[in-house]
Amino acid sequence: MEQYYYVIHIQYLGFRYHGWLKQPGLKTIEFMVEKTLSYILDHDKFKLLGTSRTDSKVSANHSAFELFTNFPLDTDSFFSEFNLNLPNDIRALKIMAVDKRFNIINTPKTKEYLYLFSFGEKPHPFSAPLISSFQHHLDIERMKKGAQLFLGKHDFRRYCTKPKPGTQFKREILVSQIEGNRAFSASFFPKQSYAYRIQSKGFMRNQVRLMMGQLLSLGRGEIALNNIEDSLSGQNSQPLRHIAPSSGLILNKIEFD
Repeated sequence: MEQYYYVIHIQYLGFRYHGWLKQPGLKTIEFMVEKTLSYILDHDKFKLLGTSRTDSKVSANHSAFELFTNFPLDTDSFFSEFNLNLPNDIRALKIMAVDKRFNIINTPKTKEYLYLFSFGEKPHPFSAPLISSFQHHLDIERMKKGAQLFLGKHDFRRYCTKPKPGTQFKREILVSQIEGNRAFSASFFPKQSYAYRIQSKGFMRNQVRLMMGQLLSLGRGEIALNNIEDSLSGQNSQPLRHIAPSSGLILNKIEFD
């Protein structure tokens, strides 16, 4: 039987979901997407392959998945029906047909994450899904210097949770900077918020949140800049323990090469 291949770009607010990947008894993004597809296609003869397995409460401004079906789609009507039936915290951005040579996992791509945060001010509760807020003071200038240390190729074995056998720990960070948050705004956001922007060809499980955890420790004066340098040397394989909360993390964009 002939098979048809589509890439669907989506965005979602992850605060009420247990991540992307379907899990028994839990509400996930993949589960809701699959449930919606089953309804509008009126069959379950399809499968999904996501490009990023975001964690619980992590949002995506731009993500994508590949859809495999045994029947061709009228992409215009499908796209309208898909958005009409998705919950309001998930939205399809576009759909494109691809051929069997395309594989969303193996196709080279660059991913950009943002980690939104604020400190000092007790924020409005409505900001909690997107911004992690910390009550203690953070030295932003020190954190900016620390973020620069992640740039380039390093050994990130300490920045991975439960790595699988054969995991490649050498990763290249293309962008790593802390800046004022200009990406997202709302009337209930804190007066001042920040964004840690990071880009790479690929990230390991919890890598960005562990990197952000180190920057938070640096901003609080708990570690020094040389501690970050040492953590990237590959001399120590002990996993880092300070992991930043998940709700501030956003998969901001994916660019396929």
